[in-house]
Amino acid sequence: MNRTRLTISSALLTLLALPCARAADLPPFSRKEDVIYGRKHGMALTLDVLTPEKAKGIGVIFAVSGGWFSDRAAIRPNRLAELLARGYTVFAVVHGSQPRFTIPEVVEDMHRAVRFIRHNARDYGIDPERIGISGGSAGGHLSLMQGTAGRPGDPNAKDPVDRESSAVQAVACFYPPTDFLNYGQPGEVALGYGTLKDFRAPFEFNEFDPKLRRIVPIADQNRILEIGRSISPAYHASPGDAPALIIHGDADKLVPIQQAQVIVEKLQAAGVPARLVTKPGAGHGWSGVDKDVAAFADWFDEHLGKEKGEGKKL
Repeated sequence: MNRTRLTISSALLTLLALPCARAADLPPFSRKEDVIYGRKHGMALTLDVLTPEKAKGIGVIFAVSGGWFSDRAAIRPNRLAELLARGYTVFAVVHGSQPRFTIPEVVEDMHRAVRFIRHNARDYGIDPERIGISGGSAGGHLSLMQGTAGRPGDPNAKDPVDRESSAVQAVACFYPPTDFLNYGQPGEVALGYGTLKDFRAPFEFNEFDPKLRRIVPIADQNRILEIGRSISPAYHASPGDAPALIIHGDADKLVPIQQAQVIVEKLQAAGVPARLVTKPGAGHGWSGVDKDVAAFADWFDEHLGKEKGEGKKL
């Protein structure tokens, strides 16, 4: 097995390693699988919709991502038991996966997914202005990108889905990367090297060259740093962003807790409700996470449980 496959395997294991509730503990729910929310490069982008029997009309997106690797096999309803029990309709989003796609491309998939869910909100029985998002590690990073960098829709778009906003109204996530240019300490760049040296593929930024008529790597270091900034939630924090809860272990070697501290400080400085819950001695994942998912549900109850979400409306 080559290094890339080892990286992908470890990322998927990280995504799946958290303990699950027993099947017997799951509340009654229905599941609609492989809903196509978009297409690119001849492939379909899909999500699953999990609707609890006692749905309360509020949606939570779960970003299926570990190391920016995404696979529908990682959609485990048991891990979403607390959200379903609280009446949240859960949208498990599978994005275009590394090593084929880079982080900027993955972020575009997430924008599309939020727009699709909002456009079809009435069909799914949810309020389009009360949408939360959650995930862990790369999924946490993607969640915060939507919470801080959601975009307005294009009123002139041919596709009505693209006319919708991609903003969310609340975020709750585990151990997210938030600043790739100051990773663990000021000036430490981690764009596929340093601490993240085993995750090179999602940072191999590229573009279409019209003269050569092919995709080529971006080699200019200033542009690479610019892209790194654009995919770092810490640089997008501003008033009106979605309230964010982060749970992070203070012994995490892969994603230093400094990453959570930075984004929480910036959100609070912008007047956005934000809170960091520290897990003493915990690394990148820990046992007993089911209790922490309950804290996510509490956060969503607080910030999505009103007639309108209090997050950014675009």
